[in-house]
Amino acid sequence: MAKIWTPKTYLRLAALSGFVSVAVGAFAAHGVHDARPAELLKTGALYEMTHALAVFAAFAVARATGRSGGLAAGLFLLGTLVFSGTLYAMAFGGPRILGAITPIGGVAFLAGWLALAWSAGKVADQA
Repeated sequence: MAKIWTPKTYLRLAALSGFVSVAVGAFAAHGVHDARPAELLKTGALYEMTHALAVFAAFAVARATGRSGGLAAGLFLLGTLVFSGTLYAMAFGGPRILGAITPIGGVAFLAGWLALAWSAGKVADQA
């Protein structure tokens, strides 16, 4: 059976996440006229783009350390799904109770950054 969660899978998901971020950001800037939904979309898009790029950073560090990179990348993608996803849903009329779930995505982002910091500590110093 083929392994599904490979670096290629994470990188493709990160690239698609970057695409979604640009599309949502553009929609927020040009297609939404109500301030609150536009703000939710812009915030979600900003965090989504930041963490799409962070997935690429996780695999750059993984390449430099010989580690997998999957933990940080997975946490960044999970964070995007929960954090940005709940903001997008609320912007499109989803129940405000989703705002109580949004911080779980933020915790996943924080955990991903800690995992990346741990991995980066394994990079050999170059003189």
